Order: sequence, then structure tokens, then C-alpha cells
Amino acid sequence: MKKSGIFIKIAIELSRWIVAITFIFSGFVKLIDPRGFEYKLQDYLISLGMPELFPIALPFAIILSTLELTLGVFLLLGIYRKYTTRLLLAFMLVMTPLTLWVALKNPVKDCGCFGDAIVIDNWTTFYKNIILSICVIFLSLYSNRLSRYFKSKKNTFFAASYTVTFGILLGIYNTFNDPVIDFRPYKTGSNIAEKMYIDPQKTDVYENTFVYEKNGEQREFTEQNYPWNDSTWTFVEMRSRLIKSGEQPEIEDFSILRLQYDNDMRTYIELNDITDSILQDDRYLFLAISYNLNELNEESLNRLKAVNKYADIYGYPFYLLTASTPDEIGNWEKRVQSGFTFCNADERMLKTIIRTNPGLILLKHGTIINKWDSNSIPSEKQLDMPLSQSKLGEIGNVKNKNIRVITLLAILLFVPFGILKKIK
Repeated sequence: MKKSGIFIKIAIELSRWIVAITFIFSGFVKLIDPRGFEYKLQDYLISLGMPELFPIALPFAIILSTLELTLGVFLLLGIYRKYTTRLLLAFMLVMTPLTLWVALKNPVKDCGCFGDAIVIDNWTTFYKNIILSICVIFLSLYSNRLSRYFKSKKNTFFAASYTVTFGILLGIYNTFNDPVIDFRPYKTGSNIAEKMYIDPQKTDVYENTFVYEKNGEQREFTEQNYPWNDSTWTFVEMRSRLIKSGEQPEIEDFSILRLQYDNDMRTYIELNDITDSILQDDRYLFLAISYNLNELNEESLNRLKAVNKYADIYGYPFYLLTASTPDEIGNWEKRVQSGFTFCNADERMLKTIIRTNPGLILLKHGTIINKWDSNSIPSEKQLDMPLSQSKLGEIGNVKNKNIRVITLLAILLFVPFGILKKIK
């Protein structure tokens, strides 16, 4: 084989693995958390002034993520080589200009291409897409030289169908449950206060300048030379300019306001900010989360009532955090008579903590001890002893759990291909 042929073969395989792994990983992490990708798409729609498209954000998130996963697997296995490389090329022809626009306009902090698993800035995303585009163009030119894992058309069709089905089912499952792998800062074992803190020496650096006016002329001064003792100058404004970007805390929006029903006003009003007291409380503490009370079903409500009763028996604080309006809270409470202590919090924050509505987290001194989505909130039968004696009050080994989940999903996705390979 000539040297040029060897070089092309190496370039084909290198490009294949770069593109395939990137697409598989990108699709996989978004299918693990389709709600998170939905919220990112909604951010884009808000910036484009198209909030009326919110209802299609979730199905689009699942379809797009499944497409990424599918194209990556198809490329890796050499399935439908011509069509796969053409679809990849079309995908990059759309996404590369789009990420350039995002980098220039900066409508969102990060594009969300790798979900919460890996957060990269918008310019890095664009450069990544340039590299992928080059690889995809090369693969399109030499698609007929991509090796095929399956020789049988029947096995190829089955593998293709299985990949698409796997992606859709994975996305649907994680839509109705909290993600099987938690990439968010509110994962079990995280200390919220620690993730809110950032070393002052590592924060953004700003330069302040002062605008003063004298004899109708405005002039800009620095903090070192502004005329603080010259009365002939009149202060106009202060301007701040970012001169160096620093680190950002993982959690920036955690804030909880306790509400109280006002009999005179006949509505709930803000009582006080209890964020610090919650994070500093050394007792077990329950935070029930329902960003929209009107979407809370009866079964979940009954379970939350059981947890609230249990907390009251053993002296554990219990708060229900919601983004519903005071009037909505009042009408809902009048209808269901829950007896909960209500708090107000930002809707996006609540959706970040737990993806389902409702959800429940257990805190102790600001550390998340346990989390339950709407399908796993402890039942009355499970609440039969103090948390200090129960597995509910123990922090699980999240790292080992994630390894087990990733291994299981990898087996479910790829092992069937090995079995098919052996079938004549």
C-alpha cells in the first residue's frame, strides 16, 4: 500500500472516531437529562422572541439528541455509510453557523451541546464544530472506504432500528424520572453553601471609571485620579468594565423566601429570607419541590403529606418550595388543605435541583443527603424510624452508582451489536 493510501486510511479512522465519540457522547448526556436540554432550548427561544414554541422544545430535545446518538453509532459501525456521512454533513452545515451566531451574540452562557456533563463557552463550541466539520467533510469524500461492522442487510437494519429505539426510550424514561446520572451541582453529597462560594481572588476583575463634567465637557477618570476634592467638577456616572473573567460559583441562584398567610390581605406574603438558616441547620431537613402546584398529582401529594407528618413527629423541618404565585398557593392550599409551610424560590432553580414536579430532597448542614423524584418519594411504610437509623438518612455512593449506570447503559446499547455479529 502506498504511503498516501496509508495516510488516508489513518485519517479516515481518526476522523471516524473523533466524530463518532463526540456525537455519541453529546446525544447520550442530553438523553440522560432531556428536561435540562429542553430548558436550554427555551432559553434560545426566549432570546429569539419565540416563546410560543415552548411546547415543542421537549420532543425536539429528545429527537435531536437521539439523532446525534444515532449518527454517532451509525458512523462507528459503518451503517448506511453514504447517508450517514451526508446527514452528518447537513447537521454540521446547520450547527456550525448557528454556534458562530451564538458565540457572537452570546444569547446564552453555553450552548448546552454536552448538557451539564461538560460546560464549555460559546467560542470553544464553535471551534469544536470547525474541527468536526473538517472531519465530516473528509468522511463524506471517502464514505465508501469506511469499514462496515455488519455484512448482512438484515442485521444492519435491526441494529439501526435498535439504536433509534434505545435513544427514544432513554429520553422518555429520563423525562418522567430524575436523570439516572446527575451532572448538576445539586447532586447527592453536594454541599450547597460550598458550591455557592468562590475565592474572591478568583472572581471577575472589573475596572471602575468615573465620568465628571466641567464647563459642559465630560471627562472620564480612573479610581486613582478622579477629582474627588475639586468642587468645580460635577459627578455624572460610574462605569464598570470587565477586564478579566474569573471563576464562577457552581450555584448562583439558590435563594429561599419563607411565606406566611396574611388573614387581612387573604394571600401569602413574604416573611423572611431563610436561605442561610436552611444551609446552616445541623438537623435533617426536608425540602419538597413543586415549581407548579397546579401540576402536582394526588398520589405525589399524599406522599408529601406523609413525609410532612413524619417530619413533624421527629422534629425535622419541612418546607415546600414553589414558584407558584401567592394567589395560586392560596387557592391550592384552600382546596387540598396540605398544612405545608410554603416558601418561594426561582422556577429555574427548582427545575435544576429536581427535574420532576414534585420532588423531594433531604438536607443536613447544607449537604444533600438524599433526593427523590416524583416516582420515588418515600411512602408512609418507609417512614417508620428516625433518619439517623434509616437508610433514607444515609448518603449513597454516587460515584459507584454512576459507574454502574454507565456500564449498564453501555451494555444495553452495544452488546446487542456483538450478538448480531455472530448471527449469520
